[in-house]
Amino acid sequence: MKCKTMFTSLLLLSLSVTGYAQSLDKGKLDQLFNRLAEKDKAMGTLLITKEGQALYGRSIGYGSINGAEKKPLTMSTRYRIGSVTKMFTATMIYQLVEEGKLQLTDRLDKFYPQIPNASKITIEQILAHRSGIPGSVTEQHFASQRFTGVTRDEMLAAIAQVKPEFEPGEKYAYSNAGYFILGNIVEKAGKQPYEKALQQRVLSKIGLKDTYPATGDIDLNKNESFSFRYYADWKQEPVTHHSFLFGSGFMISTVADLAKFIEALFSGKLISRQSLDQMIRLQSGMDSFTYNGKTFYGHTGGVDGFGSWLVYQPEEKLTLSYATNGKVYGVGKIIDHIFEIYYNKPFDIPSFESLEISTETLDKYVGVYGIADAPVKFTVKRDGNRLLVGMNDRPPLALEPIAEDKFKVDSPPIEFHFDVAKKQMILKRGGGEKVFTKEN
Repeated sequence: MKCKTMFTSLLLLSLSVTGYAQSLDKGKLDQLFNRLAEKDKAMGTLLITKEGQALYGRSIGYGSINGAEKKPLTMSTRYRIGSVTKMFTATMIYQLVEEGKLQLTDRLDKFYPQIPNASKITIEQILAHRSGIPGSVTEQHFASQRFTGVTRDEMLAAIAQVKPEFEPGEKYAYSNAGYFILGNIVEKAGKQPYEKALQQRVLSKIGLKDTYPATGDIDLNKNESFSFRYYADWKQEPVTHHSFLFGSGFMISTVADLAKFIEALFSGKLISRQSLDQMIRLQSGMDSFTYNGKTFYGHTGGVDGFGSWLVYQPEEKLTLSYATNGKVYGVGKIIDHIFEIYYNKPFDIPSFESLEISTETLDKYVGVYGIADAPVKFTVKRDGNRLLVGMNDRPPLALEPIAEDKFKVDSPPIEFHFDVAKKQMILKRGGGEKVFTKEN
C-alpha cells in the first residue's frame, strides 16, 4: 500500500511537471519576438527561469551595426543595465548593516555633512528614495560633460549645491543622486573601493562572471553591446560616461547573471531574510510589480538606448530577466505581453500595422516648426509614405500614424498633432503639451 501511494505521488508529480512545461507557449513567445524584430520595435535578450532552471531564452537584434556588418545579440551579450545597479548597491549596504559597520539610522552627516539636510537624512531614507536629495544634477551642472565624465568630488559638490526637493521622510521621489551617494558610502563604511567590494561581496560569492562596473567605452571584444535608437533606421546612441552613474546605474551584465543574482538574493545567499524583508518593505533598491494577480519584486533600468527589467516571484520561484539595447515599443508593454503569454491569458500578437496616410496629406505637415523664446526646432520631412521628425541636429524619428493628423512614437511616449489651418504642431507628453508654429 505504501509503495502504491509513493508511486501515485511520483506519477502526479511527473504529470504536474509535464503539464507545466506544456503550459508555457514557447511558440507564442517566439511569435511575439519575431514580430518585434520584423517591425523594428525592439532589440534585446529575454530569459525566463523557474527554480533556477531556464524555461525560455531569446535574443533579437544586433549589438553593433557598422553599415552592412551587423553583430547579432546572443544570450551571452553583456548590456549596460542602468538602475538595476541600485539592487547591487542596496544589497551591499544591507551587508554592511549586518556586519555592524553601518546602521540604517545613521545620518548622512556622518559621511557627507556638506549635503543639505545631512543631519536629518538617514541611510534608510536614501535607500527608499525618501531623502529629498534631488533626482539628478547631470543636466543642470554637467550637460556638456555627459560623454567625457566628472570626478566624484565634482559630482558630490554639485549635489551639495542643489536645494532639497522636500524635507527628509516627507514623501517619495526617485533619486539617482541618492544612490550615487550610497555607492560612496559603501566605500567609506566598508573601507574598500566599490569595485572590490562588489567582487568580494556579490560577484565571487555567487559566481557572476559576466557582471562588472563600466569603466570606459563599449568593448565589443568583451561581447558588450552598443545601444541604438530607431529613427528612419537603427542609429547608434552615444554613451553616457560611467562616472555620472556610479552606484546608481553604471553596471554591465547578462540576463543570466541578473537572474542568478536575484535568485541568490531571495534564497539568502547574500543577505538575511530579515534584511530582505526590510528591503522589500521599505522599497530599498527594490520595487514591486503585479502580473496575473501575483506580486513580483525587482527593479528596472535605463540609460541611453539601454533598458533592463529584472523581477522575481518568490512563491513560484519565477524570474524574468530582460535587457534591451533598442527601445521602440514600450518595454513595459513587452513585459506585460510576456506574462500574458506565460500565464495563458487571451492575447493577440500585435500587428504593428500603421494607418495608411496619403502622401498628399503628409506633405501638408512638412516644414520647420519652432516655439517662441526656445532654441528648439523640429524639422518634419516625408520619406515615401512615412513622416520623419528631427529635433535640431538629431537624426529624424519615424512617426507612427494614429489618425490622419495625429502621430506617435512609443519610446519615449510622445504624440504629434498637426493643425494645418493654424500652421501648428502640438507635442503631447506626460499630460502636458507644447505648441510649435510652422516657419515656412
